[in-house]
Amino acid sequence: MATATRTNHQFVDAQGVTIHYHRWAAATPKGVVQVAHGLGDYAARYENLAQALVAAGYSVYADDHRGHGQTGLEQYGGDTSKLGRLGEGGLRATIEDLRQFTGIIRAENRDVPLAILGHSWGSLMVQTILNTHAADYDAAILTGTAHRKPGSMNAGQLNAKHKHLGTTGFEWLSRDPAVSQAFLDDPLTFYADVIKLFGIPDGLRLFGVPSKTMGADIPLLIMIGSEDSLGGERSVSNLAQAYLTRARLTDVELIIYDKARHEIFNETNQDEVFADLIGWLDERLSTPASAS
Repeated sequence: MATATRTNHQFVDAQGVTIHYHRWAAATPKGVVQVAHGLGDYAARYENLAQALVAAGYSVYADDHRGHGQTGLEQYGGDTSKLGRLGEGGLRATIEDLRQFTGIIRAENRDVPLAILGHSWGSLMVQTILNTHAADYDAAILTGTAHRKPGSMNAGQLNAKHKHLGTTGFEWLSRDPAVSQAFLDDPLTFYADVIKLFGIPDGLRLFGVPSKTMGADIPLLIMIGSEDSLGGERSVSNLAQAYLTRARLTDVELIIYDKARHEIFNETNQDEVFADLIGWLDERLSTPASAS
């Protein structure tokens, strides 16, 4: 199967921070997916997901958030010990960067449906964005996510129940031992200690619930592994219910993968996950032109 070329781009945000991002372009896209990565993560780790989506006809855009990947390296002069620090404006500025990025994607793909996909920390920021700007998107996907309420998100050691399975400290990410080893060995990935990196005010800003006035009834897909230690089955079930009853969305689907862990796109059943995501997108984002 031919692979799409990953191209590198950048924009400057309101505080003057240069945000680096990647684009994987489909020849004639039937939709576009904006990916928001997790804490301690970066955009190029979603290469396999991007290739699967492009092969299915979707262009993909993914940025390195403030303090992460190439954005973080430029912010801190290549000092990897400072990765994770968001810089001036903190979490709120990082969320605004995602919205600015959405505007860039829309401008480059006029009249093409856009879905936003947030993973882990990225999914928490996407939940925040949807509360006031759901109309900016045609669909949303939350993976490795949680209901953003105290007691519904694990604030402790995320690897605690998986530490007996290996020695990397990242066994909670995937059943594939190569994934946790690669995460440990990668100079651009790191353990996500929210309070240490963000401070208490921004840590508290991660909490919230679906709004009663989202402004648009967009389709929503929630996908996690049953062994995900960030939220878990009860947490995401409550989240899905909140979107149905509180936000009054009419199309909410929840998929829980048995025995899978946090990074479902890097799991041993990733082909199943890709197929489910693409099938869901095809049902909701196919335009009349692409369907004909």
